[in-house]
Amino acid sequence: MYGAGDVRVENRPDPKIVHPADAVVRTVAACVCGSDLWPYGAMPATDTGRPMGHEFLGVVEETGADVTGLKAGDLVVAPFTYSDNTCDYCAKGLHISCRNGGRYGFDGVDGGQGDAVRVPHCDGTLVKLPVAADSELVPSLLVLSDVMTTGHHGAVTAGVGHGDTVLVVGDGAVGLCAVIAAKRLGAERILLAGRHAPRTDLGRDFGATDVVAERGDEGIAHIRDLTGGVDKVIEAVGTRQALDTALGAVLDGGTISRLGVPQYEQGPIGPAEFMRNVTLTGGASPARAYIEQLLPDVLDGSITPGRVFDRTFALDQTPDAYRSMADRQVLKALITP
Repeated sequence: MYGAGDVRVENRPDPKIVHPADAVVRTVAACVCGSDLWPYGAMPATDTGRPMGHEFLGVVEETGADVTGLKAGDLVVAPFTYSDNTCDYCAKGLHISCRNGGRYGFDGVDGGQGDAVRVPHCDGTLVKLPVAADSELVPSLLVLSDVMTTGHHGAVTAGVGHGDTVLVVGDGAVGLCAVIAAKRLGAERILLAGRHAPRTDLGRDFGATDVVAERGDEGIAHIRDLTGGVDKVIEAVGTRQALDTALGAVLDGGTISRLGVPQYEQGPIGPAEFMRNVTLTGGASPARAYIEQLLPDVLDGSITPGRVFDRTFALDQTPDAYRSMADRQVLKALITP
């Protein structure tokens, strides 16, 4: 990505082992994330460009001398950040804060939207998959890299449990996966705030019991009419309006988990919120902590989060994938090298 709206497909040097804990992974499937659309809409122009993509699944081609848990030919899924899985943060399930971790596309590390990726700390990062590269489960396994584990993070941090009523704000891929996660954890009633019928219809398939299409005060009033207010909210957009909806719908003493990367610097944290004892939680998902928890349910078909992919693009069509998602013609674009 060279700037807002400027995504290019380029020939780049093949990834090589740099550190003994590295692996080179040949990409089988990748995708465009909703968070990629924020720089797509606002990134300042640059002469050098930034390798893009942080969600990918592929086959190990080569490993460094210190790698013990993986070998060439293994099919693996990569969480959206890399981590050593041994530091104090990783030990408590906060891999997103790994002391030796980082992000794809930065600091000389490849982006996931390409033919191959050098993965640092591959023993700690990559999760081996017990299926073939041509398995029909590949789309659902791929979303474990980010959106499904992120939706799950929202449900876990919101404290969703059996019998709960939950509001999910946002009908993007993360919001829809949050619906799956809430249902999986036992929520009895799940309200999905969204206004794009194909997406909210999919949300109903995933377990949403009610859809609220209105926005702003009208949407809050509708949620309150339906429920009297909710104890658990998963905010999966990242705009100030989405946060305001969450705050307007949640009951005093309730919990709001924020999953959408905030596109605001200031929010309501004054006396009114203080007096309501509302808990704000969530944040960037430690995806590596959740993949092995969710993997069995994908393998046995209990959950099918790969249904969020509604169009497939070849790698050389990636700029079209960005445009289609930005124009809301596509929910989530699958990329196949």
